[in-house]
Amino acid sequence: MRQHGVEPVAVRDVQAAWDAFGEFLQIEIEGIERPENDGDGFIVQWGRWDWNDDQPALSFGRQLAVTEVGQRDDPYGQPEHWQVELQLIFGEDPAWADLDSLGHQDTGVDFDEIGSPRAVALGRIRRLIESYPQLAAIWRAKPIRSDLILERAG
Repeated sequence: MRQHGVEPVAVRDVQAAWDAFGEFLQIEIEGIERPENDGDGFIVQWGRWDWNDDQPALSFGRQLAVTEVGQRDDPYGQPEHWQVELQLIFGEDPAWADLDSLGHQDTGVDFDEIGSPRAVALGRIRRLIESYPQLAAIWRAKPIRSDLILERAG
């Protein structure tokens, strides 16, 4: 992110954060499940959540199924699921006051392979966001705060 002039805890440019996210998604990571086993995916989410005081939010997340943990000789061993997420929090604005009325709050997890397929998926998601006036407006706004989180996913 810093290569794009973006500090993870002080994002002020959503497009720059998106560009950094797109580069991050193209980095191969060792020790995760293979693509056909949904080992590496990404999701974009939006809405108001109680953990951010119900403020409007947009987040970019990468989800990984890590196989390099636990008992390697356990035939029933399951990977641990982790998520790296950039959360962008916005102030109130009439342009996205009805953000929750969109009917859904995420793109779903995309597991397209790294390379061209993933670049195409990112473009598709960006066009989806632009198709909703509320999301397009929030994309052009400056977040009031941001946070980069690494957590074990349920």
